[in-house]
Amino acid sequence: MNFVDLIKENYVVAIIRGIEKKDIIPVAEALYLGGIKLVEITMNTDGAAEMISMLNEKLGTKLYIGAGTVLDVKDAEKAIGAGAKYFVTPNVDEEIIRYAIDHNIDILPGVMSPTEVVQAYKAGAKIVKVFPTNILGSNYIKELQGPLSHIPMVAVGGVRPENVADFMKAGAVGLGVGGSLIDRAAIASGDFGIITKKAELLLQKIKEVTI
Repeated sequence: MNFVDLIKENYVVAIIRGIEKKDIIPVAEALYLGGIKLVEITMNTDGAAEMISMLNEKLGTKLYIGAGTVLDVKDAEKAIGAGAKYFVTPNVDEEIIRYAIDHNIDILPGVMSPTEVVQAYKAGAKIVKVFPTNILGSNYIKELQGPLSHIPMVAVGGVRPENVADFMKAGAVGLGVGGSLIDRAAIASGDFGIITKKAELLLQKIKEVTI
């Protein structure tokens, strides 16, 4: 299954940022138990590459593991070395897109304007991440879909159970979810079941508008 279809089938990419290395396995396991299959570890997290390696070793057959916040080729090289299967960027960087394609790695570049959507697509990206949607809103994606409906879009930024229906109805094929899913208080207390419940709720809200 290609990357676009994988996102369309699973809807959610869980964004893991700024957690400690000791928590990565229980957090990822909690996400998986809640139905999440795609996770990204952001490269600006301390020990990100090692965490990606740990996840691949422990959960590589269950999760599709990628690297987020890939800002340059140095980040990309580290991510590939750790076994990342895809890159996520906050911006359009044609060098990173080409690097991903050359190394047979999937890529989800961040875009905001129509110009950037088309730029990323022409550079070789098959899908784009509209960011930050907490500021742009779901109607922005709906408007982008007017002339650019042939380019699949993932909504990222401020996505939570209360607004997932808005983004899906606007035309998003998937959602990148971080803060509302990766509960820092739950991690601190060791109650990883809260993350599983949050994942289940998120997917339930998506199913209500996609079935």
